[in-house]
This record gives sequence, C-alpha cells and structure tokens, in this order.
Amino acid sequence: MKLFRVLILLGVAVATISGCDTNSKIENGVSLELANERKERLSDIRYHLSFKIPAKIDASIEATNTIYFSLNDSESDLLLDFREAESKLHSITINGQATPIDFKKEHIIISKKYLVDGDNEIHLSFEAGETSLNRNEEFLYTLFVPDRARTAFPLFDQPNLKARYTLTLTTPSHWEAISNGPLAEKTTTNGNTVWAFEESDLISSYLFSFVAGEFERVSQTVNGREMTMLHRETDEEKVARNLDDIFELHGTALEWLEDYTGIDYPFKKFDFALIPSFQYGGMEHVGAIQYRASSLFLDEDPSESRQLSRASLIAHETAHMWFGDLVTMDWFNDVWTKEVFANFMAAKIVHPSFPEINHELNFLVRHYPSAYSVDRTSGANPIRQELPNLNEAGQMYGAIIYNKAPIMMRQLELLVGEENFQKGMQDYLSTYSFKNATWPDLIHILNKTIDRNLSEWSKVWVNTAGRPHFSVESDGYTGLILHQEDPTGNERIWSQQFDIKVNHETGNQTYSILSDKESKSLKISEASCYKFLNSNGYGYGLFPLDFGGLMLWNDLTDLERGTVYINLYENMLEGFELSPESYLSQLYTLAVYEDNQLLLNLGLGHVRSIFWNFLTAEQRVQHGPRWEKLLWDEMIKEKDSSRKKILFNTYQSIAMQDSAVEQLMAIWKQDLEISGLTLSENDYVGLASNLAIKVPTMADTLVQAQLNRIKNPDRKKRFEFIAPTLSRDEAVRDQFFESLKQEENRAIESWVLGALGNLHHPLRTHQSDKYILPSLELLQEIQVTGDIFFPKRWLDQTLSNHSSDRAVKTVRDFLENRPNYNKQLRMKILQASDTMLRANRIKKNTD
Repeated sequence: MKLFRVLILLGVAVATISGCDTNSKIENGVSLELANERKERLSDIRYHLSFKIPAKIDASIEATNTIYFSLNDSESDLLLDFREAESKLHSITINGQATPIDFKKEHIIISKKYLVDGDNEIHLSFEAGETSLNRNEEFLYTLFVPDRARTAFPLFDQPNLKARYTLTLTTPSHWEAISNGPLAEKTTTNGNTVWAFEESDLISSYLFSFVAGEFERVSQTVNGREMTMLHRETDEEKVARNLDDIFELHGTALEWLEDYTGIDYPFKKFDFALIPSFQYGGMEHVGAIQYRASSLFLDEDPSESRQLSRASLIAHETAHMWFGDLVTMDWFNDVWTKEVFANFMAAKIVHPSFPEINHELNFLVRHYPSAYSVDRTSGANPIRQELPNLNEAGQMYGAIIYNKAPIMMRQLELLVGEENFQKGMQDYLSTYSFKNATWPDLIHILNKTIDRNLSEWSKVWVNTAGRPHFSVESDGYTGLILHQEDPTGNERIWSQQFDIKVNHETGNQTYSILSDKESKSLKISEASCYKFLNSNGYGYGLFPLDFGGLMLWNDLTDLERGTVYINLYENMLEGFELSPESYLSQLYTLAVYEDNQLLLNLGLGHVRSIFWNFLTAEQRVQHGPRWEKLLWDEMIKEKDSSRKKILFNTYQSIAMQDSAVEQLMAIWKQDLEISGLTLSENDYVGLASNLAIKVPTMADTLVQAQLNRIKNPDRKKRFEFIAPTLSRDEAVRDQFFESLKQEENRAIESWVLGALGNLHHPLRTHQSDKYILPSLELLQEIQVTGDIFFPKRWLDQTLSNHSSDRAVKTVRDFLENRPNYNKQLRMKILQASDTMLRANRIKKNTD
C-alpha cells in the first residue's frame, strides 16, 4: 500500500514536472516550432464566429467562436492563439464540457484530457480584441495580416492551417457589411441588423475579413460577374467620374488572370471596400478586397502616372486571388512570393488597358529606385529571410519584396523563357490550389524547363542582400571586358541579362549580353563615343557613368533616358564623379522638358530630393530662384493638365522666395486662377499645410480657414488631427509629439505619418531633431502595436529630412548602445537613415 502511494505521488510529481517543461516552451507569438507541430496534428478546421458591434465606439464587442477541427494526435495539449488580456475570455467549452480557462503568454492551453483523436469542438465566449479591428465611430474594418487575427479572437493563427469561416455580424441597422463569404441572410429588428454570411472558401487566417459601417453600396456586373463596392466618398461628381473605370479595371484583371493561369476565378464572390486613410494601398482579402479610397477615387484630370498607379494597384490585388489566396506561402518567410507574383502579374495585366504607356519604362521607374533605396544601404535584407516567430513577420515587408523581387522574377523569366514560365506558373497553381507552397517548390517546377541549376542562381538573387557594381575596361587589344563586382567582397555573381548600347562613328549598335561567371569579355570596339551599359533597363546594380550619353540625350529613347536618370542619381549618392549641384544643373536642362509623364515625375522627384536633402541652406538660396522661375513659366505655358499639375506640385514644394510663396497664397485663397490647373480638396489641404510651415505667422489663420472649407467629414477629421503639427508654437508641436507615445493616438497610421512629415519638414529640422531619440525608443512598441509598414514609415518620416551631425550622432549612438537590439528593426533603422548619412557626408565634402 505504501509502495503504491509512493508510485502515485511519484507519478504526480513526474506529471507536474513534465507539465512545467511543456509550459516553459510556450512563448509569445506563434513560433515556427509551434506552427510545425500544429500543422502535423490539425486538419479540416472550421470557425463559426459572431460579433455584436454596438453603435457606441466605447462599448465592448461581445463575440463567440466555435471551432471545429480534426486532430490526429490527442496525446499532448493544444494551443490556441489569443493576443489579448485573459480577462476578455468569458468561458470555454471543449467537446461539450465546460472547462477552466488556462491562459499563458498569448495562448489558451487546451488540455489533452479534453481532446480526442478525430473530430473536436471548442466553443469560446469572449470580448473581442480591437487592436486590428480599426474601429471608428462610423465604421470598422479588420486587417489581420500577418498574425493579427489572434488580436481579435482565439484561433490557430498561421498561414498553413487554412480553414473555412462562417460569420454572423450584428450591427446598427443603417450600416452596410461585407465579408469573405456571400451574404446568406439579413434581418433587421430593434435598431440592429444581423448579417449572416455563408461559409467562406478555404483560406488562411490573415485573409479572413469583414468591413461594416456607414458606407454606400454600389453593384455592377462586369463580364457576367456581379461585384459590389462599399465607399464613403461624399463628392458625387468624383464618384461618378471614377465608378465605371474602377469596376472595369477589376473585370479586365480577372479576365486576364483566368486566361494566363488557366484557372477560373476560384472563389465564391468578388467584392471590395474603399476605406478612408487605409494603411496600405490595398489588401487582398478573399472576396472582400480593401483599398485606400484615395488610390481609386482619382481627382479631376489625373496624371497618366496616377491612372497607371490605380490600374496597377487593382491588378495587384486581383492577382493575389490566385497568387497568395488560392496558393499561399507555407510560412511568412516566403510572404515575398505572393507579393512578387502579384506585382509581376500586375505589370503584365496593365499593358492591354494602357496601350499608349511605355510599360518597360513604367516597370523601371516603379521598381528600381525603390529597390535600390534599400539594397544600397548597410541595412539591406535579402528577399527571403529567416523567421523564427510570426510576431516579427511584419518586418519581412518592404521595398525588397515589392520592388527587387519583381526584377529578379523578370530575370528568371528571361532564363527559362516566357512560355515555359507561364506553363510553370500554371503547374504551380494547379498543384498547390487551396494549399500552401514554398519558393523551393516553385524553383523545382521551373527547373524542369531549363538545363541550368536554378537553385544556385536563386541563392544569390533571393537569399542574399545587396547589388553588384559594374565596370568596363580595355582587354588590351580591340575589345572590352565587363566586370561585375560584389561590393561586400564575397565574390557573388548576380547572373543577369541586359543590353549595352554603343555609339560608333557609323551609328549606334546594341549588344545583348549575359553577365555571369563565364561571360565577361565583350566584342565591342574601344573606338566608340560612349558605352551605355544597361540601355534596356533590365540589369540590376550600379553601372558606371558615361557622360558622353548626355551629349546625345535627344537621340535616346524614353526607356534609355529613364535608366540614365536612375544611374546618375545612384552614382551621385555613392559620390562617384557627380555632385548634387552638378546633377541639379543637368536636370535644369532636362527634367521640365520631358514629354513623358513618367520621366517628368522621375526627374522632378530627383530635383525635390536634391533640393531638400543634399543642398545646404545657402545652396538652396542660390539655386531656388531660377528653379522657381523655370517651373512657374513652364507650368503656365503647359497645355496638358496632368503635366501642369506635376510641375505645380514641384513648384509648391521648393518655393522659398517671398514672391513665390505669395503666388501660392493667392492660389490657395482662390484669388489667382491658373488656366488648366485643377485643384481638389486634397490639393488645397496640402497647399494650406505647406504654406502654414513656410509662413508660420499665418499658420493659425490658414489652418482654421482650411478646416472651414473641408466638406468631406473623413478629410476634416484627418486635418483636425494633424493641425497641431502646423502650429508656429513649438510647444504645441512638442505636446502633439508627446501624445504619440500613447497607442490610442497612433490608431490611424496614415494620419500619424502625415503629422510626422509636418514635424520633420526640412525647414524645421533644427527644431525637430529632438524627436529622433524618443521616436527610436518607441520603435519596438510600434512594431508590436502597429501594422506591417508602420515601423519603416515611422522611421522614414522621422529621419529622411535630417542630415545634421547631431541627428547622425543620435542614430549611431542609439544603435551602438544597444548591441542586442532586435535584428529586423536595426535593419529598418539603417535603411531609413541611409539618406541622412549620405547627405551628411556630401554636405561636409561641399563645405
């Protein structure tokens, strides 16, 4: 008997120790280890969710979730993810048995003693978390990418546990709502509407979504498919002007994708919502895409670039229905795959809709400058990164996956051939439909089409960061040798194809080359006027300058001029043979005379960057007047309304002289009307903000007058929020910055970013550098509480206009004093501070 009792006690002790060991492995977030373990055990997951959304924003949202799933191993506990306070959990029932709530480190522990092999059911009653519900007084929308569904309700929050969602919403009766599944039933009683949606298709948790609020509902049928749009725009003329184009662009994208992939649209419905101040351009929720309203509702006389941006955004989000939604990455280290596919396909999709656009040039200007802006920095990250825990997945996003990855993908398509590439994509989509896949899975499929080791090629392009530097030299005889150098000294070779254009006395000749380990010698005569490397814009890296090409500027194609602009700017930043003042002088004779709007935007963007970031205050005074006159004169003469608007925007940005500012003030007051220049409510808001900073004595008057003018209630709320940052009183601005330390004051991120832009305007950097250190100190909290792009954008708005020794020292000291600082956030700081560091060095050399 004693022996038996000892064995029982020993067993209890062992069980307790074992339980402690199990619990000790629990960590915040969703670790890769946990995700892999659950992927092996779980299948056939279904969520039945209900949310009761009250009219008062300060009232809690009561919710329930019944989870059905199959379990193939009930011998160990199971973890549900819920990143909220335990107090929000009301009750839990497991397989019909009410159980105690066991909560630890953002997880609900489901004891194995309540689980069975096979079918299981868990019912939870709780108060919904609101971190990712984006709740406003008149509407809300969910945004759960990458791991934020767990901030609203308990679930298995990882991309490779796809599930079906059945949703019931209770809202105020005058609200509208959409979700992933079609609407099954709608009933209204006692001032509330109950929206019962059909079960969704099989989707990943970050794609589950709903939008509800005071929206206008508009439906159209395009190519036989009914689509519904929700929006809040109050300008009826703007709505009417844009409505048909928005629906038609979606229809065109869907039709193209069905043809390219060989797969009909794979989901039950196709709707979208246009949301004021949305954090991103768009988000690809299945059947319920969300967009930033201003990206789709264009102002009158939009530029060619703005129209193309809208079409590309719509094509991007629509492409995600196949690339990302139908086939989803297995883990968020491959989040870039869905983005590169969407961007790459979007570039192809917009071609038929915009036959007048130079699409090679469009690809160049939309991808290369942004990719270089990260890849040239000491914080550059590879396309594919390691990710031990989903709570850092948001930091995978950035210019590298959105802009460098499509460049890589274009080189990959060149390697395997366009037809083989399309067949490979079709094989990939059909093989992994409604499943998850990795980048190596696709490489394996494509490798069947080519006699080359694509895995080795991918290692450099995808798994490492940075860009090569190119140079040419004589081979000692009659030809040239092309050198591709790894600036890190690691002897990597980015195997790639591009053109070299050579000007001979007898004319121009273009050579298509492959730059890799085996191909370095070029059969090009040295007796040439200039050698234009990467003339077709396909190459990726830093290419040498050849100023002879500028002498033949008018003989270059638009695409060639685009590559020259980008190469000149990149060489200027590297300090190679070209100073900012020299490049600005070149731009004076080139930029404003560009017929192509893409080139006009590119060239004038360089003007603004040099003027505010790389010139000293004295140099601005020296160069500003002639630029103001040139821009004003060309704007007045310009007949095309879109080009006129581009010229005006640059003019108002750099205007410094009293006479120029007075002209802007007269335009804002509507005392001066420029023929052909159409300004929207947004334009007047931006102009008022600009003038308030440049004429601080008028700031309060300007702000109040502009507030009285604004008709759209969402735009009015935004301007009310940022108004303190326009105050001439530094103490008022300081108080506003202090308020950003409270999470609730950072809720609408686009407003915060606009406010930071005002605080750190180039004319205020001598006062705003004191905000740099506390902004860096807030970064880790912002990474936890904000959405995926917010940390980098917070840094960009904080650092990009600074260049003083004091600002540089603040950033360097911050990093040096924190050797164990989060790796991903360290990289973001190094990326965002790159312009600051280069400007500081260049200005010192100027002095």
